[in-house]
Amino acid sequence: MQAVIVSDNSPLTLGTVGDPNVGDTDVLIEVKAAGLNRADLMQRAGLYPPPPGASDILGLEVAGVVVEVGSAVDEWLVGDRVCALLTGGGYADLAVAEAGSVFPIPTDMGFAEAACLPEAMMTVWANVFMRGVLQSGESFLVHGGTSGIGVMALQMARSIDAGTIFATAGSDEKTAVCRDLGATHGINYRTNDFVAVVQANGGADVILDMIGGDYIQRNIEAANLNGRICNIAFQDGFEANVNFGPVLVKRLILTATTLRARTSGEKRAIRDAVQSQFWDDVTSGAIRPVLDTAFPMEQAEQAHQRLETGGHIGKIVLTR
Repeated sequence: MQAVIVSDNSPLTLGTVGDPNVGDTDVLIEVKAAGLNRADLMQRAGLYPPPPGASDILGLEVAGVVVEVGSAVDEWLVGDRVCALLTGGGYADLAVAEAGSVFPIPTDMGFAEAACLPEAMMTVWANVFMRGVLQSGESFLVHGGTSGIGVMALQMARSIDAGTIFATAGSDEKTAVCRDLGATHGINYRTNDFVAVVQANGGADVILDMIGGDYIQRNIEAANLNGRICNIAFQDGFEANVNFGPVLVKRLILTATTLRARTSGEKRAIRDAVQSQFWDDVTSGAIRPVLDTAFPMEQAEQAHQRLETGGHIGKIVLTR
């Protein structure tokens, strides 16, 4: 099959590799679209190796058609239109997904749009709802509100009737998109102090952060009593000079998780929760994919360049 090849200090190119092996609990998907994530950039840089046994081909989510099912799989059939979370292997003609990490694609949704959903929705559930326990009426702050994860976090928070919803982004255009997706307050972090805005409007009960660095302390300042701060990435660094006094006084919970290395059982539980609580909204259009750009697989290098610059709104995908 054809797959995107990573070579040291060279642009991404298409090359020929062996077809993946299909385990008893797996499905084999003919890839029609693959979502890009910053984890792909980290893996390419040698900073985020795949878990043992996972494909070393980039790509953590795909949409396509099931072409083979493992002997123990009874929930998916050949010919099903699906989107799926992967441990790797998405930038290719064929990709293997564990059956419990697969979702059905709504009838009227295209493959490129469907590839925007699995990683973001499962990440948001695992952090905002499972670890952060966001409840109806509580206030919520998400950083990177127009990122692939941010656009899903806003819509999922709106879906459960969260109270005040804050989102940070790097331009007035992006903050307008955040408001369209459910944010009560879209905050341009280049021109406004998000801590001041959040504090002036009641504070945040749950915070989803992918920035790290000095945002660690600033999130602590913005959080309410009994607040929960969930980190999923540290784009500005893993280290910070932190005053833990407010953590003690406010009784805060600081947590951080990754999704990729979780067990298949854990991923199935997350998939089931997303499907039970939010998939009807996806099917109805109340929660919608936000597709920035679709690049042909042959243009993976250009797609990575767009992801690196940070100007995108929503997901960037590769298509076949």
